[in-house]
Amino acid sequence: MKTALATVSLSGDLRQKLDAIAAAGFDGVEIFEQDLIASDMTPRAIGQMVRDHGLEITLFQPFRDFEGLPEPLRARAFARAQHKFDLMCELGCDLMLICSSVHTQARGGIDRAAEDLRALGEMAGQQGLRVGYEALAWGRYVNDHRDAWEIVRRADHPRIGLILDSFHTLARGIDVNTICAIPGDRIFYVHLADAPRLGVMDYLYWSRHFRCMPGEGDLDVTGFTRAVLSTGYDHVLSPEIFNDQFRGGKAGMVAQDGYRSVIALLDEVRRQEPESPQKLPQLPPALPVLGAEFIEFATSEADQQNLENFLHAAGFDKAGGHVSKPVALWRQGRVNILVNMADSGFARTAYVNHGTSISEVALKVEDARAAHARALALGARPHAEAQNPDELHIPAVWGIGGSILRLVDDGPELGEIWTRDFRSEGAAQGVGVTAIDHIGQTMAYDEMLSWSLFYATLFKARKSAIVDVVDPDGLVRSQSLETEGMRFTLNGAENHRTVAGRFIQDSLGASVQHVAFATDDIFATSKALAARSFARLEIGKNYYDDLQARFGLPQSLLERLAAEHILYDEDASGSFFQLYSRTHASGLFFEFVQRTGQYDGYGSANSPYRIAAQRRAARAPGMPRK
Repeated sequence: MKTALATVSLSGDLRQKLDAIAAAGFDGVEIFEQDLIASDMTPRAIGQMVRDHGLEITLFQPFRDFEGLPEPLRARAFARAQHKFDLMCELGCDLMLICSSVHTQARGGIDRAAEDLRALGEMAGQQGLRVGYEALAWGRYVNDHRDAWEIVRRADHPRIGLILDSFHTLARGIDVNTICAIPGDRIFYVHLADAPRLGVMDYLYWSRHFRCMPGEGDLDVTGFTRAVLSTGYDHVLSPEIFNDQFRGGKAGMVAQDGYRSVIALLDEVRRQEPESPQKLPQLPPALPVLGAEFIEFATSEADQQNLENFLHAAGFDKAGGHVSKPVALWRQGRVNILVNMADSGFARTAYVNHGTSISEVALKVEDARAAHARALALGARPHAEAQNPDELHIPAVWGIGGSILRLVDDGPELGEIWTRDFRSEGAAQGVGVTAIDHIGQTMAYDEMLSWSLFYATLFKARKSAIVDVVDPDGLVRSQSLETEGMRFTLNGAENHRTVAGRFIQDSLGASVQHVAFATDDIFATSKALAARSFARLEIGKNYYDDLQARFGLPQSLLERLAAEHILYDEDASGSFFQLYSRTHASGLFFEFVQRTGQYDGYGSANSPYRIAAQRRAARAPGMPRK
């Protein structure tokens, strides 16, 4: 099974697209006609450039409005096809895609279309080429792969085959099991594309603007792929993604997403169909995250005291340090925070680029080596730094935003991190924090799907629907990913004026913006924080007046919430309490939460009021403007 990526999926010129596709690990590339025409290179030179990148051209596309035309349009269509065949010979590509006609003068009829394709197959055969026919979801007469297959079947020519596209099949709700009856050798090519369910929408508009990589949307691309592979098809799988964000985003990131999505998809199909005859990727299983073992701040000696004052006020106490590096350990409950002041290595680079920031997160899984191997198979880049021979080698990969993700477990080696690499004491009593409830990461909105795909394919996680968080200066999109013992919230900022957007701008890139700590008694935690002179975020009286109207809380509880500046939410399953810190000079803030019952959300209804309070606090005298 080979993989390819369509150039239409990426931003940049043709050379930049090829650089990204090759670096991501694909075997081949589809050349979109516009990319060829827009280039000032000859088709022969483009073909050589593709091969110099270690790629093959798997498809030339698209050829539009061919079948069912009356004369003289029919003759012109064949002349156009001959020109494209000549280009393909120059490129070094043997397969062209024809999409079903939308021409206003095209005539219907399966036999008429089959006759045109049979004649085209004769032309293609003279130059050793092949043609694949694909049903567009908005095709004038042919908009169903079953009709496209019947046309190909009746054409009955070895140079004419079928091209399948998951979007065109799934968007129309066509039963994927109808693919199973098609002979695999008559399927010449397969496109993969996911998309969000957006209600009633024109198929063309939906396809041209909202496609995304497999696993990023709501369509059953896995079921589609299972059906395709059941036919014995064993050629190319290729994401073909029309998406405004992707075509304006970073080509390298989108290409990596494409590769990651295909490998994860094939791994899922293999697990569902272990007897599949195709040789599919053998990846370790996706494991749940059991918790965060530590988070690490990169800082400097100049900023150290300010950061440590912030940590102390939040209930942490210094509990030791690294045996050979300028890394201090701060603790409370099961939460470990490292403060790295190294003047070299990744931590120093992170500090220089972003200022004081969370540069590393270590997640606990059942088998860290297996999780690391899965990450590498999905295209993640490994990370390693020089260390002393007697220190632990903790598996690590680069995350999407340039931070480091480490993987640990309770095994005989990695389980020794606090006794082998650190001189440490037990956990301090702190302010009642028991664990990390969730980590909030902020990124540009056009990178949000990449972050989500990274976590969802690497770990066994559940994704929530994307929701809008209202900031006075714009919207922030938010999505959560939940695993067995850990939660992530992803917040995509669309402009720099929002609180999230300014954080990205000030820290020069996406990063962890807030950490939420779990407590079993939010009021006891609040009083303990006050004893440490914790600078809490103050919430206005209007919020509590509205809270009374919304939930009818007992007056005594309402007064306690207001006195402690605690936010509240509830649903049918339970309740949620939130207490925020004021924002640190780095732009990061802490949150303390208590969940009761089966409440599973994040208090999203409170977000506008939290953001408004943060804005007021940022304008207060002596506070940094974020």
